[in-house]
Amino acid sequence: MGANRHMSVDSRGRYTPEADGAAVSGAEGPAGSRSHNLSSTRRASLMQEPVLVLNATYEPINVTAVRRAMVLMLKGVAQAEEMHNAEVHSAAHAHKVPSVIRLLAYRHIPQQSRALSRKNILLRDRNTCQFCGRVFPSSELTLDHVVPRSRGGRSSWENLVACCYRCNNGKGDRTPEEAGLKLARRPRPFTLHTSRQLMRLIGHRDERWRKYLFY
Repeated sequence: MGANRHMSVDSRGRYTPEADGAAVSGAEGPAGSRSHNLSSTRRASLMQEPVLVLNATYEPINVTAVRRAMVLMLKGVAQAEEMHNAEVHSAAHAHKVPSVIRLLAYRHIPQQSRALSRKNILLRDRNTCQFCGRVFPSSELTLDHVVPRSRGGRSSWENLVACCYRCNNGKGDRTPEEAGLKLARRPRPFTLHTSRQLMRLIGHRDERWRKYLFY
């Protein structure tokens, strides 16, 4: 559940995902395409659930997905501090799904913005179109240059926002004012403070996170 682009583990506890062949326990239903599709959807959904990543000092530093968290655990880089009730099966073992993991070695977290990327722009804007205010899956969002590139607009944190395709097409090669649109909020760089705010928002959905975030 994710979170920074930047197994090699970086300063935020992120890593390059590997194929692990995991499957959700009991997810396979009766034969048939409908049950197969349903089980595949459930498996994919579970493996993308957010997991809170703590530094070795128990300081929250990132949010990643279950799949990535389990690779960190299997590599001996992190250990689970809180668990979900669900399990996943590999070829030889059953593993409980983590909700909170902790890195076993301390990672220095530099006080700087995250790398500028589509993924981080969508995370900063919480998958919300900054013009119509609706929340979309990542696949249904694009990035919009507030000041169009044809007008000298740069590809920067301050000029890129998450945008649905309908608003993007309606805005076209115009400024928001010219298109009759209004930004939900002024775009800013994604800092460590922004990450903490998002962790707290996600933490409201999982009681297991709260003792690490609300202090």
